[in-house]
Amino acid sequence: MAQLTPREIVRELDRYIVGQDGAKRAVAVALRNRYRRAKLPDSIRDEINPKNILMIGPTGVGKTEIARRLAKLVEAPFVKVEATKFTEVGYVGRDVDSIVRDLIEASIRMVKEQHGSRVRLRAQVLAEERIAELLTNPPVKRQQKPVNPIDILLGNKPKEPEVSPEESQRLQLRREDVRLKLLKREIEDQEIEIEVEENAPSVEIQGAAVNIGDMMGGLLPKRMKTRRVSIAEARRLLMAEEEGKLIDMDAVTQEAISRAEQDGIVFIDEIDKIAGRNQSGGPDVSREGVQRDILPIVEGSTVNTKYGPVRTDYMLFIAAGAFHVAKVTDLIPELQGRFPVRVELKSLTREDFRNILFQPENSLTRQYAALLGVDHVKLTFMDDALDALAEAACVANENGEDIGARRLSTLFEALLEDISFNAGGDMPDVDLAINADYVRAHLSGDAKERDLRQFIV
Repeated sequence: MAQLTPREIVRELDRYIVGQDGAKRAVAVALRNRYRRAKLPDSIRDEINPKNILMIGPTGVGKTEIARRLAKLVEAPFVKVEATKFTEVGYVGRDVDSIVRDLIEASIRMVKEQHGSRVRLRAQVLAEERIAELLTNPPVKRQQKPVNPIDILLGNKPKEPEVSPEESQRLQLRREDVRLKLLKREIEDQEIEIEVEENAPSVEIQGAAVNIGDMMGGLLPKRMKTRRVSIAEARRLLMAEEEGKLIDMDAVTQEAISRAEQDGIVFIDEIDKIAGRNQSGGPDVSREGVQRDILPIVEGSTVNTKYGPVRTDYMLFIAAGAFHVAKVTDLIPELQGRFPVRVELKSLTREDFRNILFQPENSLTRQYAALLGVDHVKLTFMDDALDALAEAACVANENGEDIGARRLSTLFEALLEDISFNAGGDMPDVDLAINADYVRAHLSGDAKERDLRQFIV
């Protein structure tokens, strides 16, 4: 995926996002430039920084979706933050360095999942071995001698009694029989007692949960607890535990930091909300301070995280805002200069709304048809119904706040409320075709065009 040309990237984005060709071209070029930079010699590669992008446009037109789909397309670490969540140093709120910490956490999860997929089959075999052992030779609950407190601290377990050769052979035959049943999923509902690691308590520091066990550097022994679960659930829990043992976390951390630094994408939403002219006081006094705190992150700096120092020099930053009240020029000049690529996203038209209803692979018509299909309702939308919904969305956005494509979700909930409420149970299969008359009859008055003659005197 990393070798996609800009045209191919735009074609992939077109599968999920309607219109906004300018923004798609900008992010496609930025992504391709990353690939080009990676092919250059070190002497010049270190001098080339990504060209950050500023998206300007109303809400609900696809700004966030473009950035999210772009990151998913190339499996790049991605984090979305709201600029309004951060405050100047000295005020109550999140520190801007948490942007990088959130990104490295996302990168760790992504790389760990990829490493886990490589050892998943091995982890499944080991988990089923443990289940077979518990089913054939469950631990006997008996009176034990007083346990040494040092053994408890070190996590040492008492030794199991030795088994005779005849008993060992008999257990081996039973294990083979259980393994075969596990392989065929014949005993998934049978319950079993397993020991699982108990999560260490965590404390909240500056809005982030910190594990006490991590704070102690792993000095405390792992606390175990006994759970009675089904075989299927036991397999899932033990597989996760075995995956954790098989994964080299040092390699995961090293790769995650590298990917966050070289491929990370940070989407800063609502950046227009921290833009404003200098004020001497009031609740917005820290707006410019937030911009100045964000500036070093965007310019390129080193942020200390619990996984080690992380550089932001080569991360791609995409900022977005409606800029209805504030203007781009209200941002401090230094921050403006760090977003050299600017694209304007247009408000959605009737044709855009109609295309949104059926073109994307995850369109709302497909989503609601799939949801109601669970309750034996085969839902189809006629062409005139799509026209009526697009018209209703445009009228509702014109008469009220323009919330873009999010208006369609509001209309669909009102349109299908009766069907969603009555579907379910033992009802037979029902074929239901939605046409324009049904749309007009079931939408609320907010989506209907206003008669302006009543305001004429």
